[in-house]
Amino acid sequence: MLFFLKPYNRYRGKMLTVTSVQNSVDRQFENSSTFNHGKSRRDVMQNNRKGFLAIVGIGLALMIPICTALAESLDRLSAEWWQWALSIPTSVNPQIDPTGQNAVVGQRGSVWFLAGVFFGGTATRTFSVPERTQLFVPVINSVQINTPNVCGQTGTLSVKELRASAAAFIDEATDLSVTVDGVPIKNLQRVRSQIFAVALPVDNIFNSPCGGPGTVPPGIYSPAVDDGFYVLLDPLPLGHHALHFHSENPSQNFMEDVTYNLTVVPVSLK
Repeated sequence: MLFFLKPYNRYRGKMLTVTSVQNSVDRQFENSSTFNHGKSRRDVMQNNRKGFLAIVGIGLALMIPICTALAESLDRLSAEWWQWALSIPTSVNPQIDPTGQNAVVGQRGSVWFLAGVFFGGTATRTFSVPERTQLFVPVINSVQINTPNVCGQTGTLSVKELRASAAAFIDEATDLSVTVDGVPIKNLQRVRSQIFAVALPVDNIFNSPCGGPGTVPPGIYSPAVDDGFYVLLDPLPLGHHALHFHSENPSQNFMEDVTYNLTVVPVSLK
């Protein structure tokens, strides 16, 4: 079994308040001609209450898919993060890059992945990010990959067994923090990935911990799962920014402390 021991996008929704409905009822009571046809204030209240419940029902129906889509996107992103990180040869892998010179390797689209430090440690990295790009940050994470007869694994491991191994490490994570320009990011979100497969190159990052070059053959390995705490940051304004994240697991003698000095640069689409 191959393993690596290594948050949150705000949904801003408008709230429909009972006060606004009550004010509407009061105005109707004072101004509506319906009361001249024998309707009471109680009738209007009941009618408006029905309307309010219908509106709330519609609102919840609209909000639930949005929230579900967010959760599903984080599940997907955590899987894609590992597919990105593990597909990159060791020589240019962002996880063992101390300066940020390889941070752009494999990046594309509207979400860019930041890397931690493989098996823990510290790093200060500097690189540029295009404007209007979200950043997906692994505060601490653990991937578990089924690799029969590779890196000491015998037999085949089930998804349930893989998830249990990943969760055991993350359950003991402590001292988690993320700051952007010195401002703490609250409510770090724990994410359990979708089940996925990984494609490892010849010069893959697992060769060294598993015994040296060629120890882990290139190929497609599955199933794989991830568990961890992540942050999905909204696009940052143009200019310079400092992003810092930290995590620990004392029982595994694991500590990670990473600083990214980012420059968000304009992109011309003309």
